[in-house]
Amino acid sequence: MKVLNVFGTRPQYIKLFPVCRVLKKNRHENVLVDTGQHYDETLSGVFLDELDIPAVDYDLDVRSGSHGAQTGRMLAAIEGIIDEEEPDAVIVYGDTNSTLAAAIATAKLSPTLAHVESGTRSYNRRMPEELNRIMTDHISDLLYAPIDRAIENLEREGITEGVVLTGDVMFDAIQWAREYVTETNGGVLDELPVDPGEFVLTTVHRPRNTDDGERLRTILETLDEHPLPVVFPAHPRVRNRIEALGLDERLSEDFHLIEPVGYLDFVRLLAGAERVATDSGGAQKEAFMLETPCVTLREETEWDGTVESGWNRLVGADRELIREALSENGDRPPQPDIFGDGRAAERIVGAIEDG
Repeated sequence: MKVLNVFGTRPQYIKLFPVCRVLKKNRHENVLVDTGQHYDETLSGVFLDELDIPAVDYDLDVRSGSHGAQTGRMLAAIEGIIDEEEPDAVIVYGDTNSTLAAAIATAKLSPTLAHVESGTRSYNRRMPEELNRIMTDHISDLLYAPIDRAIENLEREGITEGVVLTGDVMFDAIQWAREYVTETNGGVLDELPVDPGEFVLTTVHRPRNTDDGERLRTILETLDEHPLPVVFPAHPRVRNRIEALGLDERLSEDFHLIEPVGYLDFVRLLAGAERVATDSGGAQKEAFMLETPCVTLREETEWDGTVESGWNRLVGADRELIREALSENGDRPPQPDIFGDGRAAERIVGAIEDG
């Protein structure tokens, strides 16, 4: 088969690489389309190199813009690529504008449209990601559900055909990465004045938290009050926002605002942190998989099981809730088996082969 993969953000690189490995193993032709939705050398070229992802065939270099303009540019370009390549299937990942653009382009043409991470819901339609994932699910031919609850969500929306419970492909990735970083020395932790188990890792990137200056100020100031040092690998857009608000000058020496890091260094940080404070859906899952307690800087999550299991707290941008969650001690309950067995990529490729 010829399979076209569309991606453009950090989490999508991570979801992509286990699938690429199985496609290569099974001798399928793999065409890679990088939309460039979140462009940065550390978030693109370095990720591809360290995860051993094949060279990109099409780099759209779309970068930032309004949702409509960005999605429209990607849709037109991807439609042309599909016409030229004539793939048997197109795989899209997650819930970004890249996902929706590729899904719409594919749905109007002949290839099978396969959606990795189908059925996840935050139940908040004010989030662009929620609208992207709902629309993509309703036009996909193969819907790869990472967890049982995702299948239940799809059933409630009347979607039952083409649904496959695969487990979470990020669990495939994190198992490989955890083994790799355990067996190798060096990395970002050697360059920071923090000790393993004695710092808080944070990531903040969603417009809800970064566009609202008061929310961003509350989050960073409250994190900075915590006794442990904070490490924040910030995307250039977020760093510019922090500097524009003058927040960087108000943070203490124990608040380490650093450049973005590659996937393997992020796993090192996440595994070494005392806990993580994040508004990222992917980081919530990765924290759970690495048994690092999580404080989610949102009012809702797609990953309810991490909250129900006692390993994740939803705090939004509420100062007191953030303080409470960061200081919460005590033993965590045993983790339930939420995200599968680490063979999601095999099931994803197998379902396309069977179809």
